[in-house]
Amino acid sequence: MSNLTRMSSTQDRSTTPPSSMQEMDDRDNVAWMYSAAAAMVPFTAFCFGHSKGMTVRAVEAVARSPVGVYGLLALPFVTLAMEKSIYDTVQAWQGLDPNVRPSDRGGFPSGGAALPSFSLIPVQKKNTKSEVETL
Repeated sequence: MSNLTRMSSTQDRSTTPPSSMQEMDDRDNVAWMYSAAAAMVPFTAFCFGHSKGMTVRAVEAVARSPVGVYGLLALPFVTLAMEKSIYDTVQAWQGLDPNVRPSDRGGFPSGGAALPSFSLIPVQKKNTKSEVETL
């Protein structure tokens, strides 16, 4: 699905944001394990790479690149974009639009809905608990 199609399908939804997170998110406790696992996989890979000296090699490679030491200033933005991509992709996978912000949320640290979605997949159809129980 292209970004233009994804954007127009997001805009077609109701413009009234949900009043609370509970109204928007009715997942059960098992669904939260997917979010936790999706966040832990890249974090575990980072910890493993750090233990093998990959962090130092990455910093040295950036410092020796054509952009030089100034390229190190881009590293926080790159890593935050990677984190947002994982979060938005998992939310979209579970049927939650990462661009929708409930009325009782907003600002720091939950201001990610104000940024563009970095999801790698379109928002999936949300399965209700009754549909899951019949499977």
